[in-house]
Amino acid sequence: MAGPAVLRCTGLRKRFGDLQAVDDLGFHIAEGETYGLLGPNGAGKTTSISMIAGILARDAGEILLDGTPLTAASVGPKAGIGYVPQELAIYPDLSGAENLAFFARLYGMSRGEARRRVAEVLETVGLADRAKDRAKHYSGGMKRRLNIAVGMLHRPRLLILDEPTAGVDPQSRNAILESVGRLAGGGMAVLYTTHYMEEAERLCDRVGIIDAGSLRAEGTQRELVALVEERDRVALGAGGDLAAAAAALAEIPGVERADRREDGLELALDDARDRLPEILRVAAKAGAAVRSVSVTEPDLETVFLHLTGRALRDRA
Repeated sequence: MAGPAVLRCTGLRKRFGDLQAVDDLGFHIAEGETYGLLGPNGAGKTTSISMIAGILARDAGEILLDGTPLTAASVGPKAGIGYVPQELAIYPDLSGAENLAFFARLYGMSRGEARRRVAEVLETVGLADRAKDRAKHYSGGMKRRLNIAVGMLHRPRLLILDEPTAGVDPQSRNAILESVGRLAGGGMAVLYTTHYMEEAERLCDRVGIIDAGSLRAEGTQRELVALVEERDRVALGAGGDLAAAAAALAEIPGVERADRREDGLELALDDARDRLPEILRVAAKAGAAVRSVSVTEPDLETVFLHLTGRALRDRA
């Protein structure tokens, strides 16, 4: 269960000329929680986290890290933040271990502490077996994992990851997601930005959907789906007496609608997968010969489409 709030921000605003990049943004992240900011490129995600990390001055709003106000001029509170930008911040001519040892000294760690911590984070991000190889010989995904290792090296209270899988191959992407998935277990609060709906579904305890600089909705995936009142959809490829089957299926308790289609039937209901045996039995009894079944469950892409009128991929 998530603990007390590590990050709390309210009323964040940032304008660049005529562009209102962030508009009244607010959310919180608890200890041990992974919070995802899900939105297309240009939605205001990077601007938001730049303000939260204290890199970019905000026009308005408040940011609290463990209850302490944070501004771009803050020094002490920033020590509790690990920031992993989209751009790589590693030295290619140093090995993975040497990169981490260098940053460990910048963080003020003793040699013994640095040695232990470097070994720990290399194991966490899956690079222990490549620790002595120069970073320039790493794949793109390995470089990004090393980037994450740098950000978490000093055990930050809040780790900010700005689209860490951008531009990597599927295998590397999966390795990065596995690495991130292990972080919150240690009590770290994680802020994860992405425009990949499946990443948010896989990693995040709660998700904030951001578009045009504003937070449109937030919650768990279940809460967000409930918010837009979408139902599971079942498509039956079928022949036979479709009219009779549609009428019979519509009488099943919990079925919101059952419609006849040119190539079969379509139903809208909750808990569709659990109800399939009953649906197939009723359809067959009413004279339908079912050839195929597909179930579509509401997801974050559905929620985003409902809230913004556009698919997430259309905006990316």
